[in-house]
Amino acid sequence: MSNSPSTIQRPRSQGAFERALNLMPGGVNSPARAFGAVGGTPLFIDRADGAYLFDVDGNRYLDYIGSWGPMILGHRHPEVVAALEAAIHRGTSYGAPTEAESELAERIIATVGSIKKVRLVNSGTEATMSAIRLARGFTGRDVIVKFAGNYHGHVDSLLVAAGSSAATLGTPNSPGVTVGTTRDTLVLEYNDVEQLEQTFSLRGDQIAGIIFEPIVGNMGVVRPTTEFCAALMRLTRQHGVLLICDEVMTGFRVALGGAQKLLGLEPDITTLGKIVGGGLPVGAYGGRAEVMNHILPAGKVFQAGTLSGNPLATAAGCATLKILQESPPYELLENLSQRLEIGLRRAASAAGIPHTLHRVGSMMTLFFHPGPISGWREAAHSDTQRYAQFFWNMMDRGVYLPCSQFEALFVSTAHTEPDIDLTISAAEAAMQ
Repeated sequence: MSNSPSTIQRPRSQGAFERALNLMPGGVNSPARAFGAVGGTPLFIDRADGAYLFDVDGNRYLDYIGSWGPMILGHRHPEVVAALEAAIHRGTSYGAPTEAESELAERIIATVGSIKKVRLVNSGTEATMSAIRLARGFTGRDVIVKFAGNYHGHVDSLLVAAGSSAATLGTPNSPGVTVGTTRDTLVLEYNDVEQLEQTFSLRGDQIAGIIFEPIVGNMGVVRPTTEFCAALMRLTRQHGVLLICDEVMTGFRVALGGAQKLLGLEPDITTLGKIVGGGLPVGAYGGRAEVMNHILPAGKVFQAGTLSGNPLATAAGCATLKILQESPPYELLENLSQRLEIGLRRAASAAGIPHTLHRVGSMMTLFFHPGPISGWREAAHSDTQRYAQFFWNMMDRGVYLPCSQFEALFVSTAHTEPDIDLTISAAEAAMQ
């Protein structure tokens, strides 16, 4: 593999980044965009269409990011664009109820079996933050359990590093997050049933909720074991703890009813985002009516948002979910994704590269690690330098992959079999 970050010149992206560095911290509005994990200068995007991104230098790329998941129908889907155009002509924000909010809520409730009532917010981070507060308010307990390698947004109480044992509280892993904020957060290893049982034995009567990614996308794609899922269900029910499924990434992505439908889970609260907004900023959290009715104004747990359920986000979300519900694309996505998985495995094997590929539906990660990978302890030992080289080699061949080893790539309905085959051919060359 080439050690060069890129052999294609992108002068306008370079200039745009230099300008941005003087205006924004690190030149970006979200750290993932800075290419810190792969080096080099991030691309500045001019436009998108279908399965493609176009940068400011006029280069075209097959897009496997899809705005980090929400573009399951590809970019600029005509029905979503039409819904947005119709909404924008009526106004962009009212700060008052609309029927579109109820339509989006109805579509979510009709599809995600565990959700009986739902509250719309503006981001996945807002959704998880609100779900944590609700769990504490509902149970009257303080402790929250999360898992290493699971990301739930930049909520203070969830930005923690693992302690030294199952009973050790997390410590902040970001400046500005106080020890007091994280003292009631426990960090466990994903898929470690013994550790989970030990924690409940020691602290079960203090735990308000467990939040987890039912299929992880934020340390790369990792699937929970059957035993782990069963233990989560059993222990939370036994101890009166709320189970919170963070499906911001997986909701409507891996299946129409989300990862919980695939895995047979019945969470008390589910957080959503990305696809439910059709590409616009949105989040949602919902669950059992008994739990959700604790939120103000029905209950006393405070949560509010001036732009929550704004007419543009609800229009795009309703249009997207309508398509997914009326013409489910999941068989197509499975076929395309399986084709890509087989091709990437073959390319890595032919190049003699130690690897493991995890895929669930239309999201997958090619780990430069021989495996197996069941949690962050194993994923953290992936060859990130090799991945960075692979990333740039693919970029130079017109394929835009996640700019970190520890992220998922996404296939959309806009991808075609020729697109997949082109990607496989690029990977075969990029791994040599």
